Amino acid sequence: MLEFLSANWNDLLVKTWEHFYISLAAIILGVIVAVPLGILLSRVPKFAGRFISFIGILQTIPSLAILAFFIPILGVGKLPAIVALFFYSLLPILRNTYIGVQGVNDSVIEAGKGMGMNDWQSIIKMELPLSLPVIMAGIRLSTVYLIGWATLASFIGGGGLGDFIFDGLNLYQPALIVAGTVPATILAVIADRSLAVVENKLTPEGLKDSYNAV
Repeated sequence: MLEFLSANWNDLLVKTWEHFYISLAAIILGVIVAVPLGILLSRVPKFAGRFISFIGILQTIPSLAILAFFIPILGVGKLPAIVALFFYSLLPILRNTYIGVQGVNDSVIEAGKGMGMNDWQSIIKMELPLSLPVIMAGIRLSTVYLIGWATLASFIGGGGLGDFIFDGLNLYQPALIVAGTVPATILAVIADRSLAVVENKLTPEGLKDSYNAV
């Protein structure tokens, strides 16, 4: 294994960067789409349940099938891989955003309205900060999942650490499998811990105390 690393360390760095880039792009797209959509759905709860269930059904489609579906539309490479992973990022973020915003105490929202806040100000200043721990839990879950699923990008020429894993399987070389698996696992752990730090920084002090008490 050490011999493999000494001979292929540059390639390993490139593949790790590709893996990180694909995962990061997909999760950023997921946050940009799912968080506002979750807030919007919290305004129409009768429709929200059906829509979230529909997104859940999409997530039951096998990953390889999703990747194959985008090949005729987007070709091969990183773009279809990012788009496919984006679809898989939606459900945890969307559901947690909806649950988090719905869980904000009605009396708090009414107090904000009593101070003259409009709907937009209520979302930015009260609902989002108060629901942030729940939303961040969904983002962290999606991020860890996507880093694992990003290995499948190798099947459509997207690069990443999956190249090592599938080459190792095809060539019966355990060193290649380990070289792809270990960095992906480390990336997932680092991403989860980094997001936990971000969550802690952004969560209002009063909420931190209540969560610590629990």
